[in-house]
Amino acid sequence: MFGNLFEQEEDEGLSLNNPKRRNAKQENEPPPPRGRSNLCGIKNQGGTCYLNSLLQTLLFTPEFREELFRLGPDELGCLEDKDKPEAKVRVIPLELQRVFARLLLVDQQSASTADLTDSFGWNSSEGTNQHDVQELNRILFSALENSLVGTSGSSFIHRLYHGTIVNSIVCKECGNVSQRQEDFLDLTVCVCGVSSLEEALWNMFVEEELFEGNNLYRCAQCDRLVTAAKSAKLQKLPPFMTMSLLRFSFDFTKFERYKETGRYSFPFTINLRPFCEQAGGEDSDFMYELFSVIIHKGGCYGGHYHVYIKDIDQLGKWEPPEEDVKPKTQKKEKAKESCEEELQEDDPLSVLTAIIAQEASQSVLLDQLGQQLMNKIGSSWNKKFRKQYGPIGKFLQSHNDTFMLVSNGTRVALKKNPPSPNSPAEQNHNSDPSASPDSEGSEHQPEANQQSQPKTEGSHWFDLNDSTVTSIREADIEKQFQGKESAYMLFYRKTQLLRPKEALNNPQYNVPPYLIQMAQEENLRLQKQREEFEASNNTVELHLHLTHCYKLKNGALQKISKELDRNTTLSFDRRKTVGDLRSTIYQMQEWWEGDMALTVAKCLPAGLHLYNNLTDDTVSLYSAGVHSNTDLFVWNGREVFGATVQAGAEWEPVLLTVVRPFLGDDVQLEVECGANCEKSEGAFENGAPGLKREAIGFAGGATLGEVREALGEPKESLLCQEHKGGKGMAQGPGEGGGGSGWRVFPPDDMQRTLKELSLKDGDSLLVLEPQSFDNSVFTRNGDVVTVTTPSDCRWLLVEFQPQSKGGDVDPQEERRIAKVPATGSMLLSEVKQRALEELQLQEQLSGAQCCLRQVDCTGKLLPPVCEELSVRDAGVRLMTTLALCPGNSPKASQLFLHFTVGGPPSAGMEMDIIVEKTSTVKECLRMMLDAVGLDGTCWHLRRLDWCEEVGEPLMDEDMSLSDLKINNGETLVVTEGLLPPKGFLKLSVWLCANLKSMEVDFKSPTEGKRDKVGLLEKGDVQLPGCSDDGAEFRSVGQVEISDEATVDDLKTQVMTLPALLDVCIPSTGFLRVWQLEGRRLARILKGNQATLRKLKVCSGADLCVQNLLKEEDLGPKQLLLNVKVGIPGERWYYPAEELVWDASHDSSPRSLRTCLAAHFGLSPDSLLLAKHQPEKHTWEEISNWTQQVSKKRKKKKAESLLGAPFYLKDGDTIGIKNLLVDNNRDFVTAEDEQGQQRIREQAEHHQKGGQAAASDRAKPRKPELPLSISVGVFR
Repeated sequence: MFGNLFEQEEDEGLSLNNPKRRNAKQENEPPPPRGRSNLCGIKNQGGTCYLNSLLQTLLFTPEFREELFRLGPDELGCLEDKDKPEAKVRVIPLELQRVFARLLLVDQQSASTADLTDSFGWNSSEGTNQHDVQELNRILFSALENSLVGTSGSSFIHRLYHGTIVNSIVCKECGNVSQRQEDFLDLTVCVCGVSSLEEALWNMFVEEELFEGNNLYRCAQCDRLVTAAKSAKLQKLPPFMTMSLLRFSFDFTKFERYKETGRYSFPFTINLRPFCEQAGGEDSDFMYELFSVIIHKGGCYGGHYHVYIKDIDQLGKWEPPEEDVKPKTQKKEKAKESCEEELQEDDPLSVLTAIIAQEASQSVLLDQLGQQLMNKIGSSWNKKFRKQYGPIGKFLQSHNDTFMLVSNGTRVALKKNPPSPNSPAEQNHNSDPSASPDSEGSEHQPEANQQSQPKTEGSHWFDLNDSTVTSIREADIEKQFQGKESAYMLFYRKTQLLRPKEALNNPQYNVPPYLIQMAQEENLRLQKQREEFEASNNTVELHLHLTHCYKLKNGALQKISKELDRNTTLSFDRRKTVGDLRSTIYQMQEWWEGDMALTVAKCLPAGLHLYNNLTDDTVSLYSAGVHSNTDLFVWNGREVFGATVQAGAEWEPVLLTVVRPFLGDDVQLEVECGANCEKSEGAFENGAPGLKREAIGFAGGATLGEVREALGEPKESLLCQEHKGGKGMAQGPGEGGGGSGWRVFPPDDMQRTLKELSLKDGDSLLVLEPQSFDNSVFTRNGDVVTVTTPSDCRWLLVEFQPQSKGGDVDPQEERRIAKVPATGSMLLSEVKQRALEELQLQEQLSGAQCCLRQVDCTGKLLPPVCEELSVRDAGVRLMTTLALCPGNSPKASQLFLHFTVGGPPSAGMEMDIIVEKTSTVKECLRMMLDAVGLDGTCWHLRRLDWCEEVGEPLMDEDMSLSDLKINNGETLVVTEGLLPPKGFLKLSVWLCANLKSMEVDFKSPTEGKRDKVGLLEKGDVQLPGCSDDGAEFRSVGQVEISDEATVDDLKTQVMTLPALLDVCIPSTGFLRVWQLEGRRLARILKGNQATLRKLKVCSGADLCVQNLLKEEDLGPKQLLLNVKVGIPGERWYYPAEELVWDASHDSSPRSLRTCLAAHFGLSPDSLLLAKHQPEKHTWEEISNWTQQVSKKRKKKKAESLLGAPFYLKDGDTIGIKNLLVDNNRDFVTAEDEQGQQRIREQAEHHQKGGQAAASDRAKPRKPELPLSISVGVFR
């Protein structure tokens, strides 16, 4: 009907079945049992929520269900024979019977409809296509009727749902009545334009449609066009009335579908007598009650279906919704806690413990814990506890002594109250599988909860949303009258249809025995699967470490030998007790004598460490916190080979790398860099006399002094920790050629433990005796020890890069590389000399200068290094590459600089120069000019900014390069032009020439024609002193003036410009100066004695001067406004006038109104003011009564026009309407309307372009596929 109704909100519709939103299940995990409602849901195949909602409605229509169950195999056939060629097996009703039987009798949370949809002839992809439930209702009934042809149930759908409507047309002249009957299985009622179901039925069956005027009816008896009345009535009422609401309509203006979301009410009981043709009989013959509401959530292109159903046969266990029972629960808890400790709502540990403890299973689903917390204390975890305790998951992990995760991490339980092997769920599994779920449902709830629940009698409502079933109240249905989630189909049943007592609370009522047997077999199979899953899910792998295989060494248990390594892996049920585990180990170790202690251990880098003992034999492994892959140490609990073992986290051993000096000469070692050798248990770094390293473990609770004693070192020995960065420390090997740095532990640290010193596995500890400083390997400076070993004597690669005549590297010349042995203290001049000898370049470079240059990661050459410095002092890292290039190397007192002329540097166009650091900017500039052969004094130097563009000039030419912090390798730009004096501004000046154009006409004195660049665009701010047509400007030159000069000084200097000598300007008071910003007149420079710095005039600014007819000296708060008075009776204004408004004392609308009234000689109360918005071509009316309240003083203050929303400034246009002679309060002119039309056209064009682009980017919708059900031929 409406095709795919799910696409836009597919995630919303399938949220409950989306595997990404659930914890991943194990492969063989059986389906969970029914929930607390004892009703079964239906699995969503991807897009079959419409099918699930309709099937649940038909299931909870007892008369439909029983009619279907009356058809036996003798009429329908057997599913086992469906593949036989000549067998007539009616597959659809058989599969529907099985689905209903599973929903009624099989103990599972949700049933599958895969076999049913297969019988429809749907393929695997059809389950993901979404369709309309109203369309499915008609197609499914038609398929069932065709499937049941020739059986006793061929007419049961007709008996239950068939009704007739009689359409009548009555001739108003002769009274002839023409009637036509119409059959229906469901009524389609209108939603658009009506507010309730009763109103829609009234319009359908009570209101008459008249044929009159141009729409006449041809009467068969009169044989001509006559006036007539058409009406419809219900002639035959079915036992079940289905109402399909036309929620979806089509907008012929926008050519798109839309959903009616307005309020549309419907009654719980309805009397159809007013809508029937035969109104005789009792009211009970016309009374219907609502029992099912299919709800659609979403729009016309996407959404989700679920259904509210009234449980007629009371098959489910209804419980009040949580929000309804919350007050009662709180009262019960208060009574219960009268003799217990009061719950501390500010303590999350207490709150979570109470929540889990009150559950029957002593555990809570992890994803429901947050909601239960909100129900408990009325606030969420994020609002109340997250800031102090972090996320709730992290809090549970940090309190693993109280909480533990079970069921593959999906539930959280208390360690002291774990789920026992005989949990309520397992008791349900051990019950008689042949019993119905109704009889088993009592075991889903503890007795305490059953006693506390109110007795619920009669039928109740449930929300069946795919696999989820929840209890709702009848009042919740009214929430579906309107909105995005609203009712879509209504199902009514006659109130005369009463159910027998045998059917109440009996899901097996009228179910065929063979279907009951099928359900019992499935329950047995599910029970067996759950038992096997529970057994496998609770089996943990334990690693047993036996005491005779270990010895205590340096605070950790070490394996004696690999031959005695008899660690045993044991598979054990964690639901069993510690005593059971101990007995099992006794049986495994027949030779064991005496007591046996089991201690949780952990394999650390230093060895095996013990933590807590399992002492309570009555506690299960689950409660003791024993999980899979736990290490257990089996011993006597006192000692290991006579040594006492310290257990606990504070004694965790730390594996340290003990470093000692090795200065012996009796060991033959390889001299080549990087070779290692071993002596006893240590390794000598680089294979040369230097340092010996050995990994040794120590107890974390041991003090540093005890570690020194364990190493056999005297008290005078120093212990040092390796430095891993910081100021003043030597660089590591290979990073500048220095030795490694170590920090000496102060004497106070000898009494601190390794844990307190934050020493971790892998940290190095250097042990030095006082005589170690007698050699050159170890040097001490305060609390820092520098170790310089042969590992620091490494090498440098020197690559010869000859250059062509153009200065680039010659690609045809073969590059040669030499590996030069180097140390951090070797001079770079010596490195260069060795490289020349190694590369045999003495003759080739005879008389030519060459230098060493570093190379960055991109291959770019860095500035030459100073050859007077050592490798370490020059910052050259060992084991890196240096380039040997032509050129001089700078001395320690010199700088190597790049420079270009005229603009930013480009590839290959930079030039190099070496200057003294003490040289001034002027001297450096002269050297650069001489290097490129330029003369003259009109040059200056500029730096490059961060984006490699020409930046600020070097203003002080007498300062040295070092004072300006110019670094080695920096690039300077030689720029043409003299530097302006310090503090001087260079300003461009324009003159208002005539009143013809809104565009500013820039005319250079050297140009013969005008060049309009559009500084002021049409519709911008009206230029002062000009007509409505605007103004035209021309350039008059530039001025250079100090920023300490006043506005009066600026006017005086402007008057001396050659272009203004012919202009009559009596004094500076007859000149007005505007500043231009963003191609607009921005502000007037006010106050003749105000300095340009105070007015924040910057160098390079554009100024516009205007010749006045009278002197002017505006103050800071005086505004120059253009005032237009409206012409009475016309949509136009008189020519604009300039008005100076003093807003220094009062900037309110009343002050402006008074000023304008005094200027024009009008009454202030008769004036209506508005400010013109030229960008929008609109007028903003200025009201005199707008006031605002100060929040601090609670005092009303008048609105200021200088602030929001008007922001009056110089040059703004104010419109005036005199209401005494002009009743038109609209300020908009014809020109404004044209401007607004242009803006709208531009907006529409932009919107169309945006919609076209959005449509190109929009997700393509799936094609709408027809819904069909394939039925065999049974006639």
